[in-house]
Amino acid sequence: VGATTRLLELARLEPTDLDAPDATPAPSTGGVTIEDLEIAYDSGVPVLSGASLRVEPGELVGLVGRSGAGKSTLVAALLRFLEPRRGRILLGGQDIASLSKTSLRRAIAVVPQDPALFPASILENIRYGDPTASLEAVEDAARRAHAHDFITALPGGYGAPVGDRGSKLSGGQRQRIALARALLADPSVLILDEATSSQDAESEAAIEAAITAFARTHAVIVIAHRLQTLMDATRIYVLDGGAVAEVGTHEELLTRSGLYQHLYAIQDRRSEP
Repeated sequence: VGATTRLLELARLEPTDLDAPDATPAPSTGGVTIEDLEIAYDSGVPVLSGASLRVEPGELVGLVGRSGAGKSTLVAALLRFLEPRRGRILLGGQDIASLSKTSLRRAIAVVPQDPALFPASILENIRYGDPTASLEAVEDAARRAHAHDFITALPGGYGAPVGDRGSKLSGGQRQRIALARALLADPSVLILDEATSSQDAESEAAIEAAITAFARTHAVIVIAHRLQTLMDATRIYVLDGGAVAEVGTHEELLTRSGLYQHLYAIQDRRSEP
């Protein structure tokens, strides 16, 4: 009874985060440009201050930095879960503040470190990216995510249940299911948030191959702590204290005595036997 009371209270709430009457649909293609972005939480202290970056279709851009540098905040701003105090974000050349939030969030797909899978079949979990997709389209997305082979090897194939939060699958398999879901949605921008962390070598290689192929025609942002995964990135933005401290390729950043070189040196020492 107590839980039902709280649920009914929630159901009676009126939404306050509504689109403007003249909001327009998000463009179906295009990259992201962030200009002089400043965002603060309730404390008023900026979490992002003057951050600027860009990623065009056909580019894979890395985003790195210490914990608390503002990486997750930037993703939340891209999806308009947070509104900036200053600056703007463009998607396909249009200010996202002028776009409907539903279409914006359909145009940007996020694959998090711990993806949410539902206690349903693999088919239903992938099709969540596009509920109208045919079985052939689902299988194509799974192939591009390097998931089709292990799916068809399971008892039941695409009809196999994944269990609660994907408990019947390995971490690498869950990640590839989530990636297939994102690819099925065919977003303008794909964001991978630590998508290959804690994966075995085979799963990591499969996920990286799928991401690289998608990045040939789409804009891809990869948030990574393991800097070795960004060796082939078009550009890497290094966040420090809520601002972009460095920009360059993996090789360029290693030649500078900056934060990236410092973080890479630490990881390199940890990987030594």
